[in-house]
Amino acid sequence: LVDEYISDEFRESVRQVLDDALHGQQTDNYQVPLFTKHGDRVEVLLNATTRVDAAGTIVGVVGVGQDISARKNAETRVSMLAADLRLLIDSANAPIIGIDAFGCVNEWNNKAAEITGYAKDEVVGCYLVRDFIIDEYKTAVNGVLHKALEGSETDNFEFPFVTKSGERVEILLNATKRTDREGKIVGMVGVGQDITELKRGQAELTRVANDLQLLIETANAPIFGIGAHGRVNEWNRKMAAITGFSKDEVFGKDLVDEYISDEFRESVRQVLDDALHGQQTDNYQVPLFTKHGDRVEVL
Repeated sequence: LVDEYISDEFRESVRQVLDDALHGQQTDNYQVPLFTKHGDRVEVLLNATTRVDAAGTIVGVVGVGQDISARKNAETRVSMLAADLRLLIDSANAPIIGIDAFGCVNEWNNKAAEITGYAKDEVVGCYLVRDFIIDEYKTAVNGVLHKALEGSETDNFEFPFVTKSGERVEILLNATKRTDREGKIVGMVGVGQDITELKRGQAELTRVANDLQLLIETANAPIFGIGAHGRVNEWNRKMAAITGFSKDEVFGKDLVDEYISDEFRESVRQVLDDALHGQQTDNYQVPLFTKHGDRVEVL
């Protein structure tokens, strides 16, 4: 049996099982690979039982088996799929983080390790929120994770993470429930994106915009602006001081129709229209009327 029908790699182990049975030691559920007449391999799950004669003398071995080739093939495919999925997760160019039902980290890919400075071995088993999220965001992040664990997924939520070196990184994450074979929720997995540089850029733009707005407001020269339809959308303090009209009073009103005298409306409108089409005009004298009806000339 062994020499004729068992492949070389399994001969010794199968021979040992059969020898044990011949010495009275039975083996249950032993997997035996057999080759068919056509050279195909089949997997048989076998119980090797001692066979005795009427006098109780061991005279052989009898095996009752089950063809599990289809099951083994399915298990092999699942194993290959799991290996491919593991490789995809580990090598993904995005941080992938997972937690179990108790909020402890059980998934941490290479990109997450690169961004945070923590290796997988350092974080697995730790509480994600308690150990790695900034205090002021703990409640919000905990709420999102609990929603995912209850089956309600959240897209694109931002949370700040503290790296191993103490720096703050901003992660944009999609929180998705993780289920077992029966469909029971057993955790959460999130695929994220490091948006730290984007957030820094946004913060810098906001700072520059605020500085510019402050410069406009406090400038010692009248500054006004209009939108594409000629309505006021900028009116600094000096403009308010000269005309007597506050920003709130002029916002959204047509500059030419409301504040330019009849004789100059066409020329002023032309200058503004030219500017709206990219043609600038320097040192143009604009006559405005104040709240009290006085005329002021603005260059």
